[in-house]
Amino acid sequence: LNKPIGYVSAQPEDNHQPAIVLLTRANQFGESKLHLRPEHLKGLAVTGRLDIDSQGLLLFTQDGRIAKKIIGDHGKVEKEYIVRVVGSLPDEKLQLLRNGLALDGKPLRPARVEWLNRDQLRFVLTEGRKRQIRRMCELVGLKVVGLKRVRIGHLRLGNLPEGKWRFLEPDETRF
Repeated sequence: LNKPIGYVSAQPEDNHQPAIVLLTRANQFGESKLHLRPEHLKGLAVTGRLDIDSQGLLLFTQDGRIAKKIIGDHGKVEKEYIVRVVGSLPDEKLQLLRNGLALDGKPLRPARVEWLNRDQLRFVLTEGRKRQIRRMCELVGLKVVGLKRVRIGHLRLGNLPEGKWRFLEPDETRF
């Protein structure tokens, strides 16, 4: 699913709808031999969160093993984000984003962080703590004004329109 801003990832909160409500036949994107049936939604869980102010790739699964590989404490699956920021970032603070910050008293795993242009950074993480990128940026004096997840492992958001979803192809199901 390409989650739009304004939806929460999982549990409804503060009168905001969870992204799963977008998984309807009307929102299915592209040609597929599969059509959404009620049993597809049974036991469906989102693998990783995107906060209400973030957009991009959400992956839903009924397979707990896949979810654990992606979001488990020992997972190594990369998640890639494009982050629009305001503020200046000297090289030493860029290095801190890559390796050297802690959240909630726990060190963060090393991250790949690079400038894409003068106001966008690319983050590649292998963990996903609550509001991690926003909090990391705040620690080095940056304000996040836009955040979009574009990849989970080998799975890319690609040309999936905002608010639309699709079934995974058989070759996309390995994690």
